[in-house]
Amino acid sequence: MKKDLALLFRKLTHGVYVIGVVDNNQYNAFTAAWVMHVSFNPLMLALSINPNHSSYRMIQSSKQFSVNVLHRNQLDLARHFGEPSNSDKLANIKWHRGQTGAPILDHALAYFECEMKHEYQAGDHQLVIGHVIDGAILNSELSPLLYSDTEDMDGSHDLYSDTF
Repeated sequence: MKKDLALLFRKLTHGVYVIGVVDNNQYNAFTAAWVMHVSFNPLMLALSINPNHSSYRMIQSSKQFSVNVLHRNQLDLARHFGEPSNSDKLANIKWHRGQTGAPILDHALAYFECEMKHEYQAGDHQLVIGHVIDGAILNSELSPLLYSDTEDMDGSHDLYSDTF
């Protein structure tokens, strides 16, 4: 049943993103798939993040983050930012600081910059709501990378419970 639940949840259509975080002069980025648009006015996005992730503490401290939309040819980049690392994940990646200081990947499909406004506990994750203050399409020629394209890159098959 666990494998069936993982396959079922992969039918929810959503993209793959690199979330950039900043706190003082520290920068980090990680891969996320649980991002969605939640409001037209004001423009707001929701991000689901594990509260044990070091980047969560950076978001809590700075109240800033970026959402970099990956394109279909960037599965290796998604893997790179999805792996735990003690090294600087941004070291060999072209990026720049946005208005908030959060990392914007130069070769992403698009990006959003957000200021955190709310957060809520959501099971084993925190739901962070960000007010979008800037964003742009960087490459309109390509299609977004979808979570279903990543197969079990994140090892999530093992995280689902055995039953509903």
